Amino acid sequence: MRDDEPLTLDRAAAAAPDPATPPATVPAAPARPAAVSAHESAHRPPQWVRRLVITALLLAAVNLRPAITSLGALLKEVRDGLGMSGTMAGLLTSVPAACFALFGFAAPRLARRYGPGAVVCAGMAALTIGLLLRPLAGGTAVFLAASALALAGIAVSNVLMPVIVKRYFPDKVGTVTGLYSMALSLGTAVAAAVSVPLTDAMGGSWRLGLGMWALLAALAVGPWILLVRDRSGVHVPRRSPAPMASSGAAAKAADTGAEDSAPTSGSAGAPVLAPGEHGRITRSRTAWMLACFFGLQGTAAYVTMGWMPQILRDAGISAGQAGVLLAVTMAMGVPLSFVLPPLAARMRSQGPIVVLLAVCQIAGFLGLWAAPAAAPYLWALLLGVANCAFPLVLTMIGMRSRTGPGVVRLSAFAQSTGYLISIPGPILVGTLNQATGSWGVPMVLMAVLVAPQVLCGVLAGRNRQIEDEL
Repeated sequence: MRDDEPLTLDRAAAAAPDPATPPATVPAAPARPAAVSAHESAHRPPQWVRRLVITALLLAAVNLRPAITSLGALLKEVRDGLGMSGTMAGLLTSVPAACFALFGFAAPRLARRYGPGAVVCAGMAALTIGLLLRPLAGGTAVFLAASALALAGIAVSNVLMPVIVKRYFPDKVGTVTGLYSMALSLGTAVAAAVSVPLTDAMGGSWRLGLGMWALLAALAVGPWILLVRDRSGVHVPRRSPAPMASSGAAAKAADTGAEDSAPTSGSAGAPVLAPGEHGRITRSRTAWMLACFFGLQGTAAYVTMGWMPQILRDAGISAGQAGVLLAVTMAMGVPLSFVLPPLAARMRSQGPIVVLLAVCQIAGFLGLWAAPAAAPYLWALLLGVANCAFPLVLTMIGMRSRTGPGVVRLSAFAQSTGYLISIPGPILVGTLNQATGSWGVPMVLMAVLVAPQVLCGVLAGRNRQIEDEL
């Protein structure tokens, strides 16, 4: 994917500077003709479309994690049924991160060609099909392939959710991100809590216990079908004359509503890009810090979702209670995901929140190491607070760019690169557990990884925009 190939979203959102940005860092905008303002107003999404988008966002968010946490709650049964080793089970818990990285890189290109709504709709359909096929697997390879299909659908939706929010709600990024994150946490918690009891109620078959989540995923497809062809809020910029164009050409451009958003050295007829949109995203230190922070918090989240129930069960806690404890961890994100993004959006630096979440993460992992059965609900609560680094980093992605296209590029880069970084963690945890016969070494490793996570998060949380660095 070319980093200098932006997806053009709502023009008004693209032109608005981040409210937290000091005036000195915002380039002065050139004079804008009245025709342009009227043209942009015409592209504002109607109110009914915004309501439909909220419904679609919430239904999609509820479905973005049950495929993972339902598997975590039933991992022992799946391992026994398919004959998986500890390393292979670790690979299975890393499949989400691998799929998110692989397909996340493709999401912006697909969105440019087909539109974000169409891509998310296809993602929800792929998720539904994958969840239907996974219980039919007779071996590990087929199970992994069906899981990969479901997770591919989740991956493209993951990357495009901040894009959808910025496109339809440029003035309410923090609030809408909070709602979306709250729904995501709710779906995650419910899947963790009810997978084991519902499996027991259906005769103890883990295949039925995993397959039932396809019904919930199918419900999410409907609203996105209605948004497949929606183009409200999307503005494809007109081609504007080069700076040396004749006065007649300039007058014609003004009459047709074209604007020069920034001076360029391109030839006549080339699209005009805002400052910073022409540079490769890999040149931005902030983008790299966001990617590393995303990857390290993702490592902790997937180890928690994939391995915490097994750790608790090995400590003598029943399967049902282990599922409830995982649900407690995930449920902590419901209220906190609603409060944290708006709070972070009002702060000039998100570093203090990063440090607070890291302290909870260290305490939770060390508690699982030292005395998992002594205070399991405390460890679950602490890790639940720590997992709110996910909505925090989504909010930071929306704040670290001034424009809609910038958010697209930053979201794709930070999430896809971050997921690549998070792949080895769950595999290494499973391998270390199998090699040592205990969870001590894996949990100490997870506590040690908090240090680079805090460093990257504090640097990513500084009041910077990628356009300034490019």
